[in-house]
Amino acid sequence: MAHEKYAVIVVHATSHALRAEKLLKNAGIACRLIPVPRHISSDCGVCLRLKHQDSENAVSTLKNAAIEIDTIHTL
Repeated sequence: MAHEKYAVIVVHATSHALRAEKLLKNAGIACRLIPVPRHISSDCGVCLRLKHQDSENAVSTLKNAAIEIDTIHTL
């Protein structure tokens, strides 16, 4: 059985992560706030995890809301 790929979106501040989560959920994109994985460095302690296939939509939604994305990783 293949593992499902996830995307992790890292933003600059916890407040941005909280706002991003609300925006994505309102846009119908399932996501969760999770601690930033150890192998990814960040000033913010949390990031958003979502299905990889939703990442393009999520990035577009966040850019339209002027939320600056630090990095995106695939897990």
